[in-house]
Amino acid sequence: MTTRVAIIGAGPSGLLLGQLLARQGIANVILERKSGEYVLGRIRAGVLEQGMVDLLREAGVSERMDAEGLPHDGFELAFDNRRVRVDLAGHTGGKRVMIYGQTEVTRDLMAAREAEGGISYYEADAVTPHDLETDAPYVTFTHAGESYRLDCAYVAGCDGYHGVSRRSIPEERLKTFERVYPFGWLGMLSDTPPVTDELIYARHDRGFALCSMRSESRSRYYVQVGLEEKVEDWSDERFWDELKRRLPDEVAAQLVTGPSLEKSIAPLRSFVVEPMQYGRLFLVGDAAHIVPPTGAKGLNLAASDVNTLYRLLLKVFREGRTDLIERYSSTCLKRIWKAERFSWWMTSMLHRFSDEEDFEARMQLAELDYLTGSEAGLTTIAENYVGLPYETLE
Repeated sequence: MTTRVAIIGAGPSGLLLGQLLARQGIANVILERKSGEYVLGRIRAGVLEQGMVDLLREAGVSERMDAEGLPHDGFELAFDNRRVRVDLAGHTGGKRVMIYGQTEVTRDLMAAREAEGGISYYEADAVTPHDLETDAPYVTFTHAGESYRLDCAYVAGCDGYHGVSRRSIPEERLKTFERVYPFGWLGMLSDTPPVTDELIYARHDRGFALCSMRSESRSRYYVQVGLEEKVEDWSDERFWDELKRRLPDEVAAQLVTGPSLEKSIAPLRSFVVEPMQYGRLFLVGDAAHIVPPTGAKGLNLAASDVNTLYRLLLKVFREGRTDLIERYSSTCLKRIWKAERFSWWMTSMLHRFSDEEDFEARMQLAELDYLTGSEAGLTTIAENYVGLPYETLE
């Protein structure tokens, strides 16, 4: 079996890359070790940067997003029992974010690929890239008990942190940068109306809280918890009570509670690997970098990697610009490190790192008070939140 681009991973980044390439007549095959149902069952981010929204429109999969998604022109920072709105559109020349769940993005991309007859192998086992430093790489895998060899020109590793793609690069070729945070997020999904029309990021002496949403009738809330906490120890009543304590009084009074649809605890970490390529293998998204979710950058960073790789491959196949291949990693990393910085900043400013009212806690409040009281500070926050411009290859 032969194709031009072998894509490992059928999450949103792999599917988006496949869709963009297919619309330009560039053949690709997607290999995914999990079932389609499992992929759709993942509960993930729901805040899309302006750049990702534009890229989904370019890919021809925006109809449902544009009809059902919730455009947001701002969000709120809450601290010291008060609220400050960050006017995204006003501070960025009209840019905004879109509230539209990652599950729905994935569903739209799956439907588009199926409608166009794209080749995807779900539940593909023993996926292994070979000869990545040659001009003729290939990927072997098994599916439904049969063995396959997929010859290709390039391999896109869109299979996440635990995938095979990064592990296919010799360890001595990679440099890893990592920070593990001493807490996690306990998230709850509920069929209750969001407490406000826009997201609220709250800093409180008891810990961080986030009021988010999936739709006008489905809410997603988070509270900071210790890494030793277990989901089963958090009843719905305990979660709602804790969330109310961490929100400004006027917000807590408006909160509509109800039974949870899902609860989970996610640890927080920052992770980047350099370089993001090895021969003809390109790492995309979580395979190369992870951000704490505080800045809503994980899915959006994957989309910016897709954008860079897609435009690179267009030039390679249409213009023979193989000289651009070695620029993929450095181009992506410029934007990645800026997003890592913003996510680190949001995490550092809004979470409780100590049980004491210490120097760091005072610095958090001073920083938040200063930046939210400054037009320059609000502009900096807004520019980063809506997403910095995509890096170009030339």
